[in-house]
Amino acid sequence: MKSVVIRDLVIGEGMAKICAPVTGISEEEILEQSKAICALDADILEWRCDWYKEVLNSDQVKRVLERLRKCIGDMALLVTFRTKKEGGQLEVDLKTYEAILMSAIESGYADMVDLEIMSDSQTVDTVIRSAHEKGVYVVASNHDFDRTPEKEVLLERMALMDKAGADILKIAVMPQKAKDVVRLLDVTEEASKFGRPVITMSMSGLGLVSRLSGEVFGSAVTFGCVGRASAPGQIEVTQLKKILELMHDNLYKCSSAKTTQKIVR
Repeated sequence: MKSVVIRDLVIGEGMAKICAPVTGISEEEILEQSKAICALDADILEWRCDWYKEVLNSDQVKRVLERLRKCIGDMALLVTFRTKKEGGQLEVDLKTYEAILMSAIESGYADMVDLEIMSDSQTVDTVIRSAHEKGVYVVASNHDFDRTPEKEVLLERMALMDKAGADILKIAVMPQKAKDVVRLLDVTEEASKFGRPVITMSMSGLGLVSRLSGEVFGSAVTFGCVGRASAPGQIEVTQLKKILELMHDNLYKCSSAKTTQKIVR
């Protein structure tokens, strides 16, 4: 798999990286949440700018990004405007959506932007091209807060992200039964063969296992909260870190044990 390297962070290798969302409404609340995240052991800070009350003001968006960068230092910064139809806070037209992402790209402070792959193809092309010209990575995403589509549908969406030239492929779905979670994990394992880092999650408490087992099935990033969660099923970063480390350490031990057994024989 081709990894994505942002500053000192390698996405796509080893233990799944932890991304913590900031959902502040005001500038001060955004910075307060960011400071709390920096005090913990998260790897990526996601600014969910659809929560920000001044998000339609490009100058204010750039001002917040500048202050965020000073606050978080070299931590990787992902900027996300989640549209209403995919679980976000605000409904905007495509022109406005594109303008918000372009503000983040052109600011020089964002390392990554989230781009909803089901947007208009021209918007997708413009954002990806512009991001890459500025050295910004693109996380192509798709969210279904109602159900878990069939395996073929999910793989088609991830193939669409790959074909569009996104750097990281992200799918989030809502499970109605345990088999939905199993399907999502199966898709994750198969999609990891695309050659790009993959992020997947089955939401709600039922899907929690998918947020914890990324290293096993191939999901490179998982989302944990500090205070207010941005999606159903997120758990606190400190709890998440302990579980990920436990799984990582035991995976390593099991691999070492098998190697030792082969040598002895």
